[in-house]
Amino acid sequence: MKTNFQSYKLILKKPSGTSRGVLHKKETFLLKTENNDETEFYGECGIFRGLSADDRLDYEEKLNWVCQNLYLGLDKLYEELREFPSIQFGVEQIFKSKEKHKIYKVKKDVFNPILFPSEFTKGNEGIPINGLIWMGNEEFMRNQIKEKLNSGFHCIKLKIGVDWEMEHEILKNLRNEFSENDLELRVDANGGFSFEEAKTILQELTDLKIHSIEQPIKSGNIDEMAELCQITPMPIALDEELIGIFYPEEKKKLLQEIQPQYIILKPSLVGGWRGSEEWINFANELGINWWITSALESSIGLNAIAQWTFTLNNPMPQGLGTGGLFENNFPSKLEVRGDNLYFS
Repeated sequence: MKTNFQSYKLILKKPSGTSRGVLHKKETFLLKTENNDETEFYGECGIFRGLSADDRLDYEEKLNWVCQNLYLGLDKLYEELREFPSIQFGVEQIFKSKEKHKIYKVKKDVFNPILFPSEFTKGNEGIPINGLIWMGNEEFMRNQIKEKLNSGFHCIKLKIGVDWEMEHEILKNLRNEFSENDLELRVDANGGFSFEEAKTILQELTDLKIHSIEQPIKSGNIDEMAELCQITPMPIALDEELIGIFYPEEKKKLLQEIQPQYIILKPSLVGGWRGSEEWINFANELGINWWITSALESSIGLNAIAQWTFTLNNPMPQGLGTGGLFENNFPSKLEVRGDNLYFS
């Protein structure tokens, strides 16, 4: 058995804007291991430059170490990789893919293996998802919204935090046209507001019956975020706040201190399935709700996230895509029908 890795640059079909800037491409890393019968298994280490806690100079050195030490097994590797959550997830995918191949003894699609057999992988049931609206000028955002509504989405998430006056106007117009029963609106600020701005904006969003806001202020401001979550008239969801919190005791402590209404889990950024489930277990203990979101992975990582997400039985719209943003993605069996994600 031999294992190696390679960098792969995913190119976006259209530049996509967030409050952190405009994305043109997304780097990712692929782990690949081969059995003696030349069966290949892939795992995506979906690092997000500028956001991932493991965006470090020794990242590729750690990938090399994994390739040389895969024999140690998943549990040992996972603990050794606590500070490299995207690599943890890639390793999880490799071991799960090998496990399922060993059980079923069938030649499989190397980019879309069946990792969690279910009604989803049989194509019988889908996962409800939100439609994501990227930042841009008003016309660009309105065109995206129109496209999502025409496709049948009942939950839309808008990136905000660059031009609040314009973003606020778009939200007001949407709510004037669609009631909260007809259209669920979520917003994601990516830490784009100051503490004082956030207090005002939370009330303005509440007046529009917005479902929730992700990360209204920058992560790391624990006391301010805790105060916002205590006084907010609408639900606040933690996103970036969870990044870089590696150990279970730290995760529980953060949730106890902030007491958010929601947490949003990106497996590539929080340690894969196992890391996400640690957060989920603590959230459930504390009465905090949650949902799953992808983070611009290729179709390899998306396949792994989607199959696992279905098994969690969370009825809320999840933040999953198909990888259709990229012009050079790998083959995928994921497709959107209406506002549900299916495995075809």
